Amino acid sequence: MIRRVALGISGGVDSAVAALLLKNKGYDVQGVFMKNWDIADEKGSCRADEDYKDASYICNQLNIKLHHVNFVKEYWNEVFCNLIKEYESGMTPNPDILCNRNVKFNYFYKYAMEHLKADAIATGHYARTSFGPYLENFNPNESVRLLRAEDARKDQTFFLCQVRQEALRRTMFPLGDLIKFEVKQLAAQNNLEKIALKHESMGICFIGSRNFQEFIQEYIEDKPGKFVDIDTGEVVGEHKGLHQWTLGQRSRLHSLPDAYFICRKSLQDSIIYVAQGTNHPALYSSLFFTLPPHWIHSQPKELQRGELLQCEFKFQHTQTWAPCRILQSDEGLVVRLEYPKRALTPGQYAVFYKDKECLGSSRILNAGVSDFMLNYNVKRAEISSIKEESVNKVVSNC
Repeated sequence: MIRRVALGISGGVDSAVAALLLKNKGYDVQGVFMKNWDIADEKGSCRADEDYKDASYICNQLNIKLHHVNFVKEYWNEVFCNLIKEYESGMTPNPDILCNRNVKFNYFYKYAMEHLKADAIATGHYARTSFGPYLENFNPNESVRLLRAEDARKDQTFFLCQVRQEALRRTMFPLGDLIKFEVKQLAAQNNLEKIALKHESMGICFIGSRNFQEFIQEYIEDKPGKFVDIDTGEVVGEHKGLHQWTLGQRSRLHSLPDAYFICRKSLQDSIIYVAQGTNHPALYSSLFFTLPPHWIHSQPKELQRGELLQCEFKFQHTQTWAPCRILQSDEGLVVRLEYPKRALTPGQYAVFYKDKECLGSSRILNAGVSDFMLNYNVKRAEISSIKEESVNKVVSNC
């Protein structure tokens, strides 16, 4: 029987209402504030300190004990250092997914089980599992499935796509059946108005309001290179390093009147290829390859039988779902899309869904041939065919 629950409290409205709901259910709730970053931003302040004050306020209001845990070293070694290496190699990582996998659902889970003697952990994520929001259907002999939240707009299963079974099967998601409006309303009705009105944090936590290119320069040395127009092959500008740019991003070349966008990066010679217009075919691909996948519940039966898996995917949280077909190989996954997607980015996680279930994810290694190159090769073949036909006519007339 589950009695003690360790809840990750960030100082925001979601974890506050999760605490309220757990408390009302009669659980022995132990609040845990995780400090993962301790370097001040450009204004000389560390947001973690302000968040801890709010977390303390929440626990005082609800009469919950709050534990302060420092995971700065773990975050630095297993999230941030990984992020730096990825950027140096021309990739674009997702630190939020890594933080959930390596810190929140790893070190926090172990801390809760070993030090707090908790029976389960809980978070304020908008997600659901097959075991129910309060583990009503918990079965120690079964694997758990990760399911989309009721609030489709706030659903956060995307960021949980790398979480392991051990932690997930003992995780409560009290907000899974609620929508954001209801959560804020509950906070306001239960003496948590201050938290309900708090501005929600956006973006990568350790960057804050800083410019990303200025931030990353503090950790990665500049490696200058050229911007090259993919249509003409002409050099159209210079950059300070591949790590400062990601696929699909506008390059803002002041020397050119039109908008150019990053379509390819070459690590060998530090060339960034750019294309004119946000919908240039060089930005679109219908095929990509991944590293070995992480399946949350189990490997889908279709792939076990060596068949194609038809499902949906996206590689950014705000994207719409894209139908796809998956084939598993020894190296990873080969994913064919029903229609081309823009800026398939190496380093990002392709997250796969079927119906309401998040099946798992796999890190994108590289995209297949772009629509631009496909059309280019088709045109070359057509020209070659026309030339050959012309030669044959000349020969036959001789």
